[in-house]
Amino acid sequence: MVKSADRQSAVAAPDPAAPAPATPRASAPRTDASRAEQPGAARTEAPATKALDTKASRTKAPRVAVIAHRKKTIGGGLDELRKLITGYEVEDLLWYEVPKSKKAPKKVRQALKDGAELFFVWGGDGTVQRCVDALAGSDAAVAIVPAGTANLLARNLDIPEDLAEAVRIGFEGRRARLDLGKINGEHFAVMAGVGLDAEMIADADRGLKDRLGRLAYIWTGLRHVGGSVTPMKVKVDGNDWFEGDASCVLVGNVGTVTGGIDVFEDARYDDGWLEVGVSTAEGPIQWARTLGRMSAGNAEKSPFVRITRARKVSVKLQAPMAYELDGGARDRVKRITVKVVPEAVTLCLPDSTG
Repeated sequence: MVKSADRQSAVAAPDPAAPAPATPRASAPRTDASRAEQPGAARTEAPATKALDTKASRTKAPRVAVIAHRKKTIGGGLDELRKLITGYEVEDLLWYEVPKSKKAPKKVRQALKDGAELFFVWGGDGTVQRCVDALAGSDAAVAIVPAGTANLLARNLDIPEDLAEAVRIGFEGRRARLDLGKINGEHFAVMAGVGLDAEMIADADRGLKDRLGRLAYIWTGLRHVGGSVTPMKVKVDGNDWFEGDASCVLVGNVGTVTGGIDVFEDARYDDGWLEVGVSTAEGPIQWARTLGRMSAGNAEKSPFVRITRARKVSVKLQAPMAYELDGGARDRVKRITVKVVPEAVTLCLPDSTG
């Protein structure tokens, strides 16, 4: 039950629309050598996720904020979400709905100012990314309600697409500090990339996701596998690591992408490292071979894939290219810098998440 009145006045009206802000080709790199021989590959044993508390240690009702992308849905919708939340003991309920994920950070900051301690984020990976970017470094906890298209962070954390269970995890699940990546000034929780994947996501964002759902990524992927490679240089932890023509670079905080494919099978979200992958695949045949290896869980055995890990990654492109983070497309750039931010945000997790 809500101790004080449910603050309907906190519901945000839609915000006004705002304007959106010669190298020779290298041979396809292989990964036969040990990763420990690659710059940035050394890694200590991964620590266990840093648990913060248990339900028993939470002695007072929390002040709760809901940040909801109103175009997304799961279960019985936002009415059911409100009913489920108010079924728990809550000090106060702040409720914000946004028409686009880019509007979420402003509401998060307002809720933090008003003392929110637990944030239920209703939406997909893009909405979650905008919220954790605003919450990074705070003590507030994030409970994901996976109402989006791919819901990759929720899937990697074993958070089910079940509304009642997602709410229960928010109130009764364990809490842990998770790492984030930071690319060109923005935090991300899943992956960031430049090249083919970013072009696919940019196309999917142009209304296709609303019409096709997850099939939008398959459709745009088929359109882009015939694209050309681009000269680029990649440094990991200050060391030259790759120079040549590549189709994409991915930097991951977790390992599994759309379709359940494990791009980075060794990725952990709490180990202080980011996984880095470069693909030199060009054309449908090479991409089919590469995706086949990924689907089998051994991407590193592909002759068109090279993988390492790092705390900082820089990519210099010969020509501007789009980049993406957590499924959200960003403007074209000629350079990206990515670094890990250890234990950056608190998430509510199922007890089974390791």
